[in-house]
Amino acid sequence: MTHALPSPAQPFKIGTRGSPLALWQAHEVRRSLMEAFALPIEAFEVVVIKVTGDQILDKALKEIGGKGLFTREIEEALLAGGIDIAVHSMKDMPTIQPDGLLLDCYLPREDVRDGFVSPTVPALMELPEGAVVGSSSLRRRAQLAHRRPDLKLVEFRGNVQTRMKKLEDGVALATFLAMAGLNRLGMAHAARSAIAVDEMLPAVAQGAIGIERRSADPRAEALLAAIHHTPTGQQLTAERSFLAHLDGSCETPIAGLAVLEGDGLWLRGEILRPDGSKVIAGNLRGPIADAAEIGRTLAADLLGRAGPGFFS
Repeated sequence: MTHALPSPAQPFKIGTRGSPLALWQAHEVRRSLMEAFALPIEAFEVVVIKVTGDQILDKALKEIGGKGLFTREIEEALLAGGIDIAVHSMKDMPTIQPDGLLLDCYLPREDVRDGFVSPTVPALMELPEGAVVGSSSLRRRAQLAHRRPDLKLVEFRGNVQTRMKKLEDGVALATFLAMAGLNRLGMAHAARSAIAVDEMLPAVAQGAIGIERRSADPRAEALLAAIHHTPTGQQLTAERSFLAHLDGSCETPIAGLAVLEGDGLWLRGEILRPDGSKVIAGNLRGPIADAAEIGRTLAADLLGRAGPGFFS
C-alpha cells in the first residue's frame, strides 16, 4: 500500500449510527482493519452520527421518507470529509448512492434468517388466532398477512433493545428480529426460533455489513480492499440488482436471497401485495459473473407476472 496508513496522530474516522448494533458493526470494521494492517486501536476513531430514522420512532418509515432515513446524515458527513468511511447495515441501504460515494466493500455475511421473538410462544405458526404481532417491516408484515391473515399487526420500530422492551410491556405477543443482529449482539437466545428461508424469505442484503467511501479517496479504497469479502459481494450484486429493478423502497414488500453454488449463483425473490393478498415468487440460476443480470432478469419476470398496480 503506497498511501500513508492511519495513525494515532491522524486517525481514520469511521462513521456510524449510534445504536448498539451499529456500534458493534463499526467496531468490527475497525477490528478488521487493525488486523489487516497491524494497527493500534488509536489509529481509528468511531464517529457516531444521529440519523433521522433513529430519532422518529412513532411513525412508519414510509411516512417519513423510507430507507434513506438511516443513511442521509452519515453520507452528508462522508461527502463533507467529516468521516473517512461509513458503516451500514446493507438492508437499510438505498440501491443508488449519492454522486461521489461508492459502496464496494462488504464484511462476511451473517445468518440471513429472521428470528421469531416472543416471551411465551415457541414458533411462528403456534401463535394463537388473532394474536398481536409487532413489526415495522413491510416485507415481514405482508409475508405474515399472507400466511396468517387472522393475526393483528401493529407498528413496531426502534433498535433491538427498544423492541424487546415493547414485548416485555405487552405491546405485542411476538415480533421478528434479524438473526444476524442478535448473533452479533450475543443475543441469539432472545429468538425462540430462526425461521427457515423457505418459510420466510429474508430482506435483500439481510445480514450483510457494507462500508461506503468517497469514490475519489484512493487511501480508503486501498484500506477497504484488504477486508472486502468477495462471496458476500457476489451475493449482494445479484440481490441489489434485483431490488433496484423492482424500484425497491420501504414502501414495497420485497424479499430476495442469493446463494453461491460453486461457480454458479441461485437467486430467489418474491414481491407481495402490502396486505399479503398476493405473492409472486420466482428463482433463477446462472454464472456468478452474471450476478447483476440474474437480478435484473428475475425482477423483470416477477414484474411481468404482477402486471401494473401490483403494489398499490
